[in-house]
Amino acid sequence: MPEQLTREQARRIAVRAQLLDARRPRSVLEVVQRLGFLQYDLTRAIAPSQDVILWSRLGDSYDRSDLQHLLDTQELIELHMVLRPASDIALYRAEMAAWPAAGTWEQRLADWAGANAACAEDILDQLRGDGPLPTTELPDTCAVPWRSSGWTHDKNVQKMLSALVARGEVALARREGAMPWWDLAERVYPDVPPVPFADAVRERNRRRLVAFGIARAKTVQAPVEPNDVGPVGVQATVEGVRGTWQVDPDQLERVDEPFEGRAALLSPLDRLVFDRKRLAEIFEFDYVLEMYKPAVQRIWGYWALPVLVGDRFIGKADVIAERQEGELIVHALYEDEPWAPEQRAAVLDELSSLADWLDLALVLP
Repeated sequence: MPEQLTREQARRIAVRAQLLDARRPRSVLEVVQRLGFLQYDLTRAIAPSQDVILWSRLGDSYDRSDLQHLLDTQELIELHMVLRPASDIALYRAEMAAWPAAGTWEQRLADWAGANAACAEDILDQLRGDGPLPTTELPDTCAVPWRSSGWTHDKNVQKMLSALVARGEVALARREGAMPWWDLAERVYPDVPPVPFADAVRERNRRRLVAFGIARAKTVQAPVEPNDVGPVGVQATVEGVRGTWQVDPDQLERVDEPFEGRAALLSPLDRLVFDRKRLAEIFEFDYVLEMYKPAVQRIWGYWALPVLVGDRFIGKADVIAERQEGELIVHALYEDEPWAPEQRAAVLDELSSLADWLDLALVLP
């Protein structure tokens, strides 16, 4: 029979797993290893999302140079806009060797790359002799241009690099600002033997469950990284929520331990909130990233931060960093229900901490 959890127990499992309880981790590497990855994002309404995610775990001790050092030394690597421990590449080698997966949209890219095999070889030759190089210095000798109705139309080098990365031949070596620099994968990735495909999928699912604490075995597809975990872990039900869940066994053992929470301001791309369906089911929290909506249609703001206190989300903070003015401006604080005085004090303390970390003056509404 599945284990039975209350919503409160499920919430606390999720918060602990994401390192958002009162016990803070000690280093950037510890956070990345526990969360599995950091999604790289260029949006800088406050700070890059990966930095906000690390700050929300580490607090004021987080120094952005610590993350940069791990990237410079290639202890962390970037694969498909995601920062991962370099050793994890072993879990993707078999997938790269078998790319493209049959019956997926990747087949079109693979067919196009095959029709432009000479261009792929030209790029590899240039990287072999001169790499690492930025995208702008790589040759476009494609005989067949890439056709798309989206923003990648005619971006031949960019699409060819996507294919070469997927095949494990090219890797992102570093970024200079927003510009990626590329090199041969053998000079970026550690020399680790590949894990067989089925074992790699199972291990990736297990690590994802450790990061989530509680997740569905199967759910809708998500960009960047799945939100489901397959059959790993212990099956459970959550009171008041339909269906079954998978729970990390280590978290299940701690379910009756005293829980000490804290206030946290989260990036809209934080994995605790990224699965909006799980967010609604377990936390009963309504949230949508509104940056893609016209301004007149926004309810909470362009890059509103979900506000966590303890094991509950209590609202959103519409915050933006105006660096030229030297200010962190809080346009509005949205309370899902009226905040208790101690909740408000905890949120204001966290906003003050965020302003201090950014070296900006806090401006409240």
